[in-house]
Amino acid sequence: MAVKRKKIGAAGRFGAGYGKIKGKFSEVEKRQRKRQECPFCKGKAKRQARGIWLCSKCGKNFAGGVFYLKN
Repeated sequence: MAVKRKKIGAAGRFGAGYGKIKGKFSEVEKRQRKRQECPFCKGKAKRQARGIWLCSKCGKNFAGGVFYLKN
């Protein structure tokens, strides 16, 4: 029988190879796509573009970390 491998998530699109890089990449991408806590109102902020975030509660656009907000 075939050996069952660990699922790597979105990094599976890279196919075979890339080893540890795929694991690190998938961790960063999962954290990036989650809603982060808004520093102004403690609501939920979503990443719009590289370093641009939008809070769904207070409606503020603000600059922050590129991949995730630094807390």
